[in-house]
Amino acid sequence: MSLTVSDLSFSYGEREVLHNLSFSIPDGTLSCVLGPNGVGKTTLFRCVLGLMPSYTGSILVNGHDIKALSVRQRAREMSYIPQAHANIFDYEVVDMVLMSCGTDLGMLRSPKREHEDRAMAALESVGIPELAHRRMTRLSGGQQQLVLVARAVAQGSKTIVMDEPTSALDFANTARVLALARKLADQGHSVLMSTHQPEQAYCYSDEVVALQGGKVAAAGAPGEVVTEKLMSQLYGIDVRISSLFDDRVRVCTPATALGDMPGPKARHS
Repeated sequence: MSLTVSDLSFSYGEREVLHNLSFSIPDGTLSCVLGPNGVGKTTLFRCVLGLMPSYTGSILVNGHDIKALSVRQRAREMSYIPQAHANIFDYEVVDMVLMSCGTDLGMLRSPKREHEDRAMAALESVGIPELAHRRMTRLSGGQQQLVLVARAVAQGSKTIVMDEPTSALDFANTARVLALARKLADQGHSVLMSTHQPEQAYCYSDEVVALQGGKVAAAGAPGEVVTEKLMSQLYGIDVRISSLFDDRVRVCTPATALGDMPGPKARHS
């Protein structure tokens, strides 16, 4: 049970965006995709979700070829947490989460008590049961993102895809969402998450997949991928990495921010 990408290539017309990508995410694993803007991260995720079926190669989710799955079947295998969500209708939070429980319901069928219980349990697991009867449009961006995580939990799928889920969040909500992603992997899910922050990938993931020029530049344990040499290569700038807390944390700093400038105390005194 896992997500396996083999020899994946995709082109927009004659412009190849992804070239022979291969990696796998076993159950219980959080894998972070790193790379600069325009490297193909979003295209990769759209292929994985079955939204761009004209790729070559294969994508298996829990042993199933996603091209052979219907939309309902894909929803049973994978849930998706986007960067943001446009709230067109002013639903209550619990109703938003309840909508993700319908993969086992027929057309126009009403949810049962078990689905309602599942929605509330998902809100509990994310730590926001008190928001159940709040309106989505009355929530902050961070709260809305936590609701999207709860939706993914309630959906009940084994594989979870998170496309830059912290891109618009403040410091505290970023930490909450990343901790939840780690918790989902620890509970046995296979989690694929993209981020622009090497520090996030290093601290929270089991594996990092670095993309460059539509190819896998490196894939492996965070300590093997989040290095000065590779981050400098990946982002095209000179990067310095500081190790903290016995190397449990690595902080990436552009060398231009260091230069010959005086230290923080001198600069801000």
